[in-house]
Amino acid sequence: MITTRLLVMKKILLIYLAILFLVGCKSSKDYQVIEVDVCVYGGNSSGIISGYTAVNLGKETIVIEPRNYLGGLTTGGLGATDIGNKFAITGLARDFYRRVGSYYGQFEQWTFEPHVASKVFNDYINESNLRIEKNYILDSVIKESGRIKEIVVKSTADKSKVMKIRAQMFIDCTYEGDLMAMSGVSYAVGREPNSLYGETQNGVQLQEIHQFPDGIDPYKIPGKPESGLLWGISDEELAPEGSGDHKIQAYNFRLTLTQDRNNQIPFEKPNVYNAEHYELLLRQIEKEKWTTIFSNLTIDTVEGGKLDYKHSGGFLIKFMPNGKTDFNNFGAFSTDMIGENYDYPEGDFATREVIWKKHEDYTKGLLYFLSHDTRVPSHIREEMKSWGYCKDEFLEANGFSNQLYVREARRMVGRTVMTQRHCEGVEVIDDPIAMAAYQMDSHNIQRIVVNGMVKNEGDVQKPVPAPYPISYRAITPSQEECENLLVPVCMSASHIAFGSIRMEPVFMVLGQSAATAACQAIDEGQSVQNIDVNKLIRQLKEDPLVNGKSPEILVDNLDSDNVEVVGDWKSVRGGYVRDKLVRDTHNKDAYVKFLTNVQESGKYDIHFYIANDNTLAEDLSFEIFDGMNNHHVIVKKSEIKSLGLSSGEWISLGDYTIPERSTPYVKVHADQSAGRVIADAVVWRQVH
Repeated sequence: MITTRLLVMKKILLIYLAILFLVGCKSSKDYQVIEVDVCVYGGNSSGIISGYTAVNLGKETIVIEPRNYLGGLTTGGLGATDIGNKFAITGLARDFYRRVGSYYGQFEQWTFEPHVASKVFNDYINESNLRIEKNYILDSVIKESGRIKEIVVKSTADKSKVMKIRAQMFIDCTYEGDLMAMSGVSYAVGREPNSLYGETQNGVQLQEIHQFPDGIDPYKIPGKPESGLLWGISDEELAPEGSGDHKIQAYNFRLTLTQDRNNQIPFEKPNVYNAEHYELLLRQIEKEKWTTIFSNLTIDTVEGGKLDYKHSGGFLIKFMPNGKTDFNNFGAFSTDMIGENYDYPEGDFATREVIWKKHEDYTKGLLYFLSHDTRVPSHIREEMKSWGYCKDEFLEANGFSNQLYVREARRMVGRTVMTQRHCEGVEVIDDPIAMAAYQMDSHNIQRIVVNGMVKNEGDVQKPVPAPYPISYRAITPSQEECENLLVPVCMSASHIAFGSIRMEPVFMVLGQSAATAACQAIDEGQSVQNIDVNKLIRQLKEDPLVNGKSPEILVDNLDSDNVEVVGDWKSVRGGYVRDKLVRDTHNKDAYVKFLTNVQESGKYDIHFYIANDNTLAEDLSFEIFDGMNNHHVIVKKSEIKSLGLSSGEWISLGDYTIPERSTPYVKVHADQSAGRVIADAVVWRQVH
């Protein structure tokens, strides 16, 4: 009896083990192991440039993108590039905008349609044969001796599909910093108090831009607090100025819209819609007396020298090529969904999807409300109805943007923390691998009641005096935390400094720098903290396109060693780097000469930068010396074409064969009959 029972139990055990073996076989079949040199997590603009760089430097590379789309905000509707200063954008990032320009028949183009940006990124991917895996999210990180050994990612479409990726170096290019966080690297979320880093623009800030005018009642029934607050208004009290918290600046969608009826999808009522969410907007429109949806801000000086800010209109609308626009947030109530993203940075994929969908419903509802609700003034409704989504953009989303603008999530606390002091030039780092130039910018963070009125809190817009360098140490964690990880997007910066750095072109530059550093660390057998940083800086400068070819030569009017000025020229703001030289009167003997040294013989195309200026002369006169002969070129004002929003254009002065070890120059003459002559910047680019 006992023997029989034992035999039965043994059979059951064998069957159970067989089942486990079969399940294990199936599991291992779907468990793909990938070994590469460099693993990039995040397929946004920084991630694509990072992956392209690593492949071109001879490293086997994979890019993992958690969602279904590549390019991030650059392909997701942010077509009017936030720059600050074009000179600050170098390497492959500048090449990206040159390639976009080539598509439109321009030398360089900073406003563009989303599908054009996608095409350019796809060109990078195809040229380098870069491996991309989409719809995989990070599940776990395995570390050994302070280094990431491997990461495990799971498919969002099929949970049974799992990849284990082993690499020598890892780069976190996500907007959220998930790989950084899961690797045990220190980070911050929210705003630091001003006292932490000796700043003045961090922490709680109740300022005047994108603010409600005084007198707008926050309650459902005006004057009756017991009726409750209108939707979107928090019951929290205003904290002391400059104090820190864990709140996040607002997210939105950058909308690609058009008035072209032949390419237009009308605004429709979304499935999730509540008109009460926009009651506060009605009160704002009435108070500000909107005449149009276009943004308008006037700043007047009133009694006592105080500045009086007056907003009207609901969208910052920037024109792009082919009748399309980049609609962005403007004013007190717009596309920013203030206060609804606090759980996003630390949320899991499901939590973020809920927040993402909530922002999408809010935005679609806003456009529908302004174009259809009869309480909206008729002239605003009709103007809003003239706009619509584009049929030829975001085809899978029926014209709606496929990328939420995650302006800020986690920020690494690395070996150097970039702060307001770096932005303002008070402190200067000694290991520059990129530059930033945009203003210190934070969107609003909360909507509260102050003195019985509704107010937004958190918006900051403070200029920086000039482009400033970003530290290599700011994209690397401490060595004790991780030796083979670089973080070019959720980099080490305070909230307000990150607000200046966090622009798509800068993320591309930092992605290239991170990938170059990762490859160097592999070649040197070093941690990312211990590479030869001076060698890294040289490589970024000498091989900016990662193709082994000589870089272009750029001479700006501020380069006193290579610019000769004869006559009375005035320096004014608004140039390519910062200032431009201008002359408003005729003088045939006055000129500005831009010189350079060409070491390698060949054919060079020469371009001259003309910043936008309403007083520009009808004819501009140039003298070009190609190292052997002089050439005279006249450029007519009517020949300078702009596409969409532009601060200036590069104009062609022609192609010239220049001998080696020669000193060519471009001379701008002030021999106009009327108007202004500009002397700003020249590029010599070898034609291969």
